Amino acid sequence: MPRTSTGTPERSGFSSRHRHLRNFLIGFLIVVFALVGFFVYSRVKTSGQQDALQPFYDTAGLSTAGPLGQVVRSQPLGVPMAHGTGLRILYRTQRADGSMTFSSAMVFIPDNNAGGSPRPVVAWAHGTVGMGDQCAPSRAANPGAGIPWVDSMLARGWVVMATDYAGLGTAGTEGYLVGDDEANDVLNSVRALKFIPSADAGNSFAVWGHSQGGNSALFTAARASAYAPELHLVATVASAPAAELVPLLNETYDSSLAWVIGPEVLASWPAAYPGLAVGPITTSAGFDNYKRVTGQCITSAAVEALIRTAIKQRFFKVNPVSVPQWRAVAQEQTAPVLSPSQPLMVAESLNDEVVLPNTTALYIQSACAAGSNLTSLWLADVGHVQLASTIAPSVINWLGDRFAGRPTTPTCNQPLPITPATEPPPATAATAATAASHLGVSGG
Repeated sequence: MPRTSTGTPERSGFSSRHRHLRNFLIGFLIVVFALVGFFVYSRVKTSGQQDALQPFYDTAGLSTAGPLGQVVRSQPLGVPMAHGTGLRILYRTQRADGSMTFSSAMVFIPDNNAGGSPRPVVAWAHGTVGMGDQCAPSRAANPGAGIPWVDSMLARGWVVMATDYAGLGTAGTEGYLVGDDEANDVLNSVRALKFIPSADAGNSFAVWGHSQGGNSALFTAARASAYAPELHLVATVASAPAAELVPLLNETYDSSLAWVIGPEVLASWPAAYPGLAVGPITTSAGFDNYKRVTGQCITSAAVEALIRTAIKQRFFKVNPVSVPQWRAVAQEQTAPVLSPSQPLMVAESLNDEVVLPNTTALYIQSACAAGSNLTSLWLADVGHVQLASTIAPSVINWLGDRFAGRPTTPTCNQPLPITPATEPPPATAATAATAASHLGVSGG
């Protein structure tokens, strides 16, 4: 009797724990199978669409010789617009090393001249979408869905140009967070409008970029006068900009975000900086999978990132900025500070978990210290993805004032709502080894 009374609770507890574990595993498997089914369905559904689009993006046989920005192919985008029409184009652009290539883009042309003639231009630089060809915004099933504010710009009589960046959707490797590559793509996309007579585009333009595109927009602004002197940049908007790359990498390299951003950086930076070694900074899981992950679009990559993080798989073996060669590249690709003559708006959310708001605060602090003509816009409770569409009305009004030549109202005299990040000190080999031991991983 005593044996039964003492043994029963143990068996009962074991049975309860077993039941909870079984239910958890069943639920986990249901979620996994549902996700697998969703991605298989999505891939089957989109593969036919991508096959149909591929001839447009195939640059084999096209000569890279010719004017920068020249449109070599165009077709209707097929997106219903309340105040204009859309085109899908292929245009000639240039890498930072001087080599010629092609990029695709979307062009939105208003059906009015509310902004005057020739029309003002807004160049949009998109954020991280994945590096697979199918991820290019102009190749999406619903092109333009990620920029719902375009119609509001068309209503003002502005032409909107949205580059995909060279190598995304087209041949080659996208210059992901390679500022001069992406700036060339943005500037040459604006030049492309001269080859589209119906656009009636003027030389005055503004650039707006988000996240990765925020970095691109800042490089575009810094590069515009030297690279495209015939164009007149009136204003720059950078929302949640990946501007301060050293502290951003330092604070996110051991998070799930590393499985999303890390593969793209590893595919892009060594292509732009030959000799930059991938193996020493990645775990074996990261090294074995980064090329495959770059072929995924952002949603699939994010799901995989969450799963790998849940099973304690890290992407980076060490903090990349603890390795001198990688830190040097991160510093070189950190967004430039603009001159006082260039109106700049920087927008960020305190709830941003991708581009950490303290890194944006650091850029604002540095830009204001250098005398930049900067207007900041801080939100409290908007996520990274939603930020651009949330601030669109404010951005459009601010750009309208810039096109009209009205003076800015800089905010550098206002206190920052968050303490700016600080750059970690340059690491030695010993501190890099310590970082690896803290991660509990070794090898490439």
